[in-house]
Amino acid sequence: MPPRSPATDQTRPVPLDNLSLARATRLWPIEEIAHRLGLPGEAVEPYGRGIAKLDPVALAALAERPRGRYVVVSAITPTPPGEGKTTTAIGLVQGLQRLGHVASVALRQPSMAPTLGLKGGATGSGYSQVLPMERINLHLTGDLHAVSAAHNLLAAMVDNHLHHRLEPELDPRTICWSRVIDLNDRALRHLVVGLGGSGDGVPRQTGFEITAASEVMAVLALADSLADLRRRLGRLIVGQDRAGEPVTAEQIGAAGAMTVLLKEAFKPNLLQTLEHAPALIHAGPFGNIAHGNSSIVADRIGLHASDFLVTEAGFGADMGAERFFNIKCRISGLVPDAAVLVVTVRALKYHSGRHRLTPGLPLPASLLAEHPEEVHEGGANLLKQIDNIRAHGITPVVAINAFPGDHESEYAAIRELCESVGVRAELSTHVRDGGKGAQALAEALIETIDEADETGNDFHFLYPDELPLAAKIERIATRLYGAEGVDFAPTARQQLDAWQRQGHGRLPVCIAKTHLSLSADPSRLGAPTGWRLPVREVRLSAGAGFVYALAGDIRTLPGLNATPAATRLDIDENGETVGLY
Repeated sequence: MPPRSPATDQTRPVPLDNLSLARATRLWPIEEIAHRLGLPGEAVEPYGRGIAKLDPVALAALAERPRGRYVVVSAITPTPPGEGKTTTAIGLVQGLQRLGHVASVALRQPSMAPTLGLKGGATGSGYSQVLPMERINLHLTGDLHAVSAAHNLLAAMVDNHLHHRLEPELDPRTICWSRVIDLNDRALRHLVVGLGGSGDGVPRQTGFEITAASEVMAVLALADSLADLRRRLGRLIVGQDRAGEPVTAEQIGAAGAMTVLLKEAFKPNLLQTLEHAPALIHAGPFGNIAHGNSSIVADRIGLHASDFLVTEAGFGADMGAERFFNIKCRISGLVPDAAVLVVTVRALKYHSGRHRLTPGLPLPASLLAEHPEEVHEGGANLLKQIDNIRAHGITPVVAINAFPGDHESEYAAIRELCESVGVRAELSTHVRDGGKGAQALAEALIETIDEADETGNDFHFLYPDELPLAAKIERIATRLYGAEGVDFAPTARQQLDAWQRQGHGRLPVCIAKTHLSLSADPSRLGAPTGWRLPVREVRLSAGAGFVYALAGDIRTLPGLNATPAATRLDIDENGETVGLY
């Protein structure tokens, strides 16, 4: 069956809430979406209505096809509610599809914890959504549960190793492998296990983290084959022996069983947007202590099956895009062709420092009033994030994500800022208008790629592999964040020296800091200067293949607010979910 044409101009229904709009959209058979990508039938494993797993082994022949264009969507430093990278990535793909291109979007899988907490769902909004919205936000194909099971299996085997005093003999004080859960639960952050009688294990302090923060999740996103997944899991460090040497999951005997538990989760999930463009949703590593990007294997499939593969990097360009370039692209060997930088009027006015936003509360009326001068005042952040992407040899297209209540004079102010540094900015109304609203953005993206083709792709990493770890951290802090330097705590210096001595000095680095500021202080808005980055600890993610520095208090297991989203989630008299947003 030949693929049907994508959605064309049609009378839009009266806008509904996201869940109702998603439910009102008729899904195309997932086999038809796969056919649009030219995927062989044996590689497509239907997983309920509108969802399929894709077998990377069966898709190995895709590598012989020409590679499509690789586009990353990033943003300026966001406000607490976020600026719409996901909706922009989805809308852009729908816009490219309207221009006659085969385009796919690759996104991280939402964690159920923030869906039931404060943030809500993460499948886009309005007419730029991935469907089925309900399934994606609540379990999907169980990949996050598989990651939890694999992670917790290793935790159980570590405690069993201690109990039976197996070799290598673990020092209980050095065990760094916690347990994980895909829920927000502050009461589980710090625990003592092994209480009871002698048959109940060795008493020790531990705790839980959110599943997205598991190094297993980072490994899943960065592995390029099942064999690579198995090798990386074997390298996971769980603690040290009595001589101070690292002990790995391979030595504990858990890596093989962990791989088996992750075998199905390693297969990317194929879904569709509201306008029936292909969507690959796979893996969801934490955006702070990990690289915050979807999987390499999903990107490879989309790149060789599409004219354009658009993916989203978490948080602002100083974090998600930096890690996309310097961790994900370094490990995958894939070279990006373009970047889109999302900006909103409200974010720039917020970065003027004149407004306060509280997560979970409505935007203040003062933020919605027409004040183009505040856009200019907060524009330093936009200009710095443009510069951060340019630091990697790519000039971004700026997408002005339109919100109700914006003013034309404020859009003009954003365009003036972009013109001052020679960057193109396009207004995008994809939430309200779907692909039609992002068509101008798609055209601008294509023109920018064509211009880059004429001059040659100048993409490059921010630092070479051989640069020492401390110097890599300093390079990111000074070049991208605008810091005057880095202050390493004595413990951090000792850890850096240890990782260098143990042969990990060529790894890329990830800096765990607040996403609400270019600095390590969330209250410092705009593009702050005259500050230094404090690094209190440096940890090794040997399985994922990077080192991460802790700059600030980073919670790896959020708590619930007084009225979490879970209190609004229910089933109606027809058995339908209500309250999901």
